[in-house]
Amino acid sequence: MFDSLTGKLNSVFRGLSGRGRITEKNIREAMRQVRTALLEADVNYQVVRQFCDKVVETALGAKVIESLHPGQVMIKIVNDELTNLMGPVDSQIFYVSPGPTIVLLAGLQGSGKTTTAAKLARLLLKKGKQPMLVADDLQRPAAIEQLETLGAQLNIPVYSEAGKDPVKVARNGIRQAKEIGRDVVILDTAGRLHIDAELMAEIRQVCQAVEPHQIFLVCDSMTGQDAVNSAKEFNDQLELDGVILTKLDGDARGGAALSVKAVTGKPIKFVGVGEKLDQLEEFHPDRMASRILGMGDVVTLVEKAQEQFDEQEAVKLQQKMAKGEFSFDDFLKQMQSMRNMGGIKDMLKLIPGVGSQMAGLDIDEKEIAQMEAIVHSMTKDERRHPDIIDGSRRRRIARGSGTEPQDVSSLVKTFNQSRQMMKAMSGMGMMGRMKAMKQLSNMDLFSGKMPGMKIKQRSKRKRVDRRKKKRSR
Repeated sequence: MFDSLTGKLNSVFRGLSGRGRITEKNIREAMRQVRTALLEADVNYQVVRQFCDKVVETALGAKVIESLHPGQVMIKIVNDELTNLMGPVDSQIFYVSPGPTIVLLAGLQGSGKTTTAAKLARLLLKKGKQPMLVADDLQRPAAIEQLETLGAQLNIPVYSEAGKDPVKVARNGIRQAKEIGRDVVILDTAGRLHIDAELMAEIRQVCQAVEPHQIFLVCDSMTGQDAVNSAKEFNDQLELDGVILTKLDGDARGGAALSVKAVTGKPIKFVGVGEKLDQLEEFHPDRMASRILGMGDVVTLVEKAQEQFDEQEAVKLQQKMAKGEFSFDDFLKQMQSMRNMGGIKDMLKLIPGVGSQMAGLDIDEKEIAQMEAIVHSMTKDERRHPDIIDGSRRRRIARGSGTEPQDVSSLVKTFNQSRQMMKAMSGMGMMGRMKAMKQLSNMDLFSGKMPGMKIKQRSKRKRVDRRKKKRSR
């Protein structure tokens, strides 16, 4: 997400970092480049102008030009202002007692309301709530069936009925939620344009009839300024409590995320970062600012890891590493957990110092499946004791996984190196572990030699070729 904006901002800051000291002129020149990057990212013009003016004012007030590390100071100032622009943190849903708490989702057609309703229900279920979904989209064909299917996957009840009256459906759904003891009702309403007077009147009638405690607008972040403009219009008619941005994982620009709070005055509550039902996150402006600047997001990484890794299993795994008994079976479990956390590339972006380098890298995650196929083609003994894998075994494993024998050799070699390093690290102090981690990062795992982790430079080679052409002329 935001790859294009991240790359451009990092280019600006690298230019500043290359100077021992910078002047007011350098700061203003850098902010002109930042302004261009933000406008190209489809950020609202007024938001861009106010943001850049504020950064310049803060930078001059902080006397960046006298700093020994002006580039770092500027990054911190921009990070703070980005956080202020998107903040404050407000992902809380206010629950009523006695329930149920009523949450109404509104938005344009195709913004992802139905899927978001199910994602939100799953998130609330994890927090100990008992949600119920109400299929109040009576305009789109198959909307009811879609919500019922998603509810069945989550084992969450869905209320639906035949008819054309969304007010009646909403009332009856809330009545049933009270009868079966559900404490949160999520109303999935029909998509509508804010200029459609008839449909806007309809949703106002639903709001007047059931008096929802929270009204969230679901916006497709990839539509940029269109999402922001529609949010402003919906807010004028419904008095929103917050915004949910969908498809943020596919948004390389970031205009909606950076503009919607400033334009509407309403907080971003949640963001959709993938198609799966577990890929709805609470929105944290400070974490998003760090991601935009390529500084990673350790807190989110830890939270994802806590969801996927059992504490007792982690202790057992650490003991195995210390004894050098880490096997390919353990490796497969870790790979599955990484997939559940969002994939290798997404996880690397959350690591400080790595995220800023990801814009120019292309990790072929499809080959992760090839790597797993190699392991699955091994016998139990081979997974536990990869040292026994000789030439004939390599050929058999390669045939079974649809790969080449050298792919099997490469994976086994890297695995053995990693296992030895893990065992050595278990007996080291902090400094020793840091040195070992540096060595580990330079191994085949990140060099593109390990199956499943082929990393290619996307644009640097093209730049080099252009320079060569210029020189030849």
